Amino acid sequence: MPTTSVIDVERLNLKYGDFHAVKDLSFTVGQGEFYALLGTNGAGKTSTLEVIEGHRTATSGSVRVFGQRPGDRASVRPRMGIMLQESGFAPDLTVRESIHLIGRLSERQDTVDRVLGVVDLKPKAGTKVSQLSGGEKRRLDFATAVFGTPELVFLDEPTTGLDIQSRDALWDSVDKLREDGSTIVLTTHYLEEAQQRADRIGLMHQGTFHKEGTVAELTQTLPAVISFGIPSSGPVPRLPLRGRPESDGKIVIETFSLQKDLHTLLGWAQDHAVELRGLEAGPTRLDDVFRAIGND
Repeated sequence: MPTTSVIDVERLNLKYGDFHAVKDLSFTVGQGEFYALLGTNGAGKTSTLEVIEGHRTATSGSVRVFGQRPGDRASVRPRMGIMLQESGFAPDLTVRESIHLIGRLSERQDTVDRVLGVVDLKPKAGTKVSQLSGGEKRRLDFATAVFGTPELVFLDEPTTGLDIQSRDALWDSVDKLREDGSTIVLTTHYLEEAQQRADRIGLMHQGTFHKEGTVAELTQTLPAVISFGIPSSGPVPRLPLRGRPESDGKIVIETFSLQKDLHTLLGWAQDHAVELRGLEAGPTRLDDVFRAIGND
């Protein structure tokens, strides 16, 4: 992780009356890092981000962004871009007018035409917000985050409602932001996006971290999986592997030694001339770690 931190959270607590939404949460996000803050519904991630973004005051604890309090808007806000789940643009403004307004509010320097190109809305520049499709409105929401190429960018469910091409284009733009040195903080329910892109992940549950680390560190806490089927007339493998039959006739092996055990299985199949039907092998995915939260 980079040594220079952009976000420092120490023993953050946030309460709504008697409800303790965030409990003694501490973490840092380094300069240029792609950090994903994930969690089950009600885990406290939105409340945490609202404090970091300066929209909410912590009950206790310390939060610093660029070394400043998030509430110091004059110092922090011009360096920060935020893509909310819904930005709430005035429906009677055009796309061009909306992006121009973003620039005035953010106090960052940029051109409307450049941002229109980044979010692929040049053909819609003169269209009113009320006449945009759901995906086009989402791209306009993205414009709030990329105007002026801010140093820190928050992306809250950025690809919801986007088709595949628009998703790819958005992530291409995020990659460009990273090349320019921006730090990215992502929240998403599309776990494969976090698995593919995040340097580190904070996985929240009931107001605090359930786990935090790289994708490899999180997924290594659960076994890898090998699954296959064999012909009904074929021999049953007698291997030093723990396997279980599934309802569809497949055999599933869970292992913390994927390469070794897969080699053993393939050797057995070769020796007995057995075709392993539908053979699949791979490490645990992030969504499996997510599902395991309630079982820990």
